Amino acid sequence: MVVLLFRLLIFISIIMIIYSGIKYLRNPQRKLKVAKEANEFYFLDDANNSKKNLQFVYKGCLFIGEKYLGATEDSFKVVDIHVSVKEPLELEGFTREDIYFLENEILIHYPHSKIEWKHPINQLLLTKLH
Repeated sequence: MVVLLFRLLIFISIIMIIYSGIKYLRNPQRKLKVAKEANEFYFLDDANNSKKNLQFVYKGCLFIGEKYLGATEDSFKVVDIHVSVKEPLELEGFTREDIYFLENEILIHYPHSKIEWKHPINQLLLTKLH
């Protein structure tokens, strides 16, 4: 009887370890961190929750977008997104083309939105081209 109980406890612990491993691998925050370290693009958002900020990583820089709900022609949707950067020093090497790429990616998910870039990103957009 004790052996059977011990086997059951081992089986339950193996199931818990496998479940924890799968949850860890599927964690979106972990995927965001991995993309940041690999200098890749990754877009993290809960489209069904307008109160939750969107996050995305591009070229090792973490951006945070605050979503604001508003009225469109037929329904309420996200109409304003204010994008800021977590660490401004990570913006080194960014160009206007990078910002335009990010705008296009946001507009794919939120086509009715107006994007406002916060300081210091807006300084890059305000400078004149030579």
